[in-house]
Amino acid sequence: MDFTPSEEQSAAQGLAARIFGDLSTHERLTAAGTGTDAELWKELCAAGLPAAVQDVGLLGLVLLLEEQGRTTAQVPFAVTCVYGLLAVAGHGTAEQRERLLPGLRDGTAVATGAFPARGDVHLSDGALYGVVPWAPWLRDATHVLVADADLALWIVEAGAPGGEARAAGVSVEPVETTAPWSAGRLVLDGVRGERLGNGRPEAYADVLATARTAFAGLQAGVCAGSLARAVQHTVTREQFGRPLSTHQGVLLRAADAHMDTEAIRVTAYEAAWRHDEQRSCEAQALTAAWWASEAGKRVVHTGQHLHGGTGADLDHPVHRHFLWGRQLDAYLGSGSEVLQELGLLLAGGCGEGTS
Repeated sequence: MDFTPSEEQSAAQGLAARIFGDLSTHERLTAAGTGTDAELWKELCAAGLPAAVQDVGLLGLVLLLEEQGRTTAQVPFAVTCVYGLLAVAGHGTAEQRERLLPGLRDGTAVATGAFPARGDVHLSDGALYGVVPWAPWLRDATHVLVADADLALWIVEAGAPGGEARAAGVSVEPVETTAPWSAGRLVLDGVRGERLGNGRPEAYADVLATARTAFAGLQAGVCAGSLARAVQHTVTREQFGRPLSTHQGVLLRAADAHMDTEAIRVTAYEAAWRHDEQRSCEAQALTAAWWASEAGKRVVHTGQHLHGGTGADLDHPVHRHFLWGRQLDAYLGSGSEVLQELGLLLAGGCGEGTS
């Protein structure tokens, strides 16, 4: 295994770090509230970062999402790449790729996914019916990737975001989640979706593993950003005449958080590398998801605790990392859920080389 970024991956990560660092500021995040920073999304698309994902692969996407996580930038980057670009490129027909990928690359189309499938969507007389309690960035989405009760994948055209502009048979109701992800409740009432892939559960499993890996990368960035803020606070804040960072208890908490963050990062890298090498990666994606859930919540709690009373301020930037970390803890399966999945997978003899 070699996780060393290629020249293209390093260049894309550097560009992402600069754009997110310059534009995803505390002031802009405050102004965005729980919505999406539309101007930042335009900048990312103009810079060609979504379009680059097909070239830099899933490992490259993980690197880009780390940079988003560091700043908790409120843009539909992960969902568009995972449920749109990579899903269509990996499982779409030639005609679907030619028709759908250009808009997903330039940002004129935004995709999201109703994952993991909970059996709430079913097919009847060729049309889709059902309710998805919430999907991330659904309020911005023009396309939604859903799975029916048989785990066949369907692309649903949601239309232009906002009210009357939604497609017939598609209803989106705003939902406020722990993290400000422009989420919504999706109601499908006789929508004729477009089949993606061959209808077999393998395509669904691949997209879910990709999503778990990508969002683990996002969690690694969220944790790294939280820890960086905690370090900055403890080296400048003094207690009893010396910086907080010199106290052994503080050092131990920070060290544990650093090791947890690295565990999330390296397991996400392994799963992404194996995916890009076209090797079995379902077990590795579950491993990364488990670390993102269990270790992620430890790190963001530590970030708040090391800020002392300041960490309790809901307007402080570190609180955003806490909210994102807790949202990512449960998204795509909590730690106990993915651990059960991993155990069943390994018991069935399907796991290969887990971390």
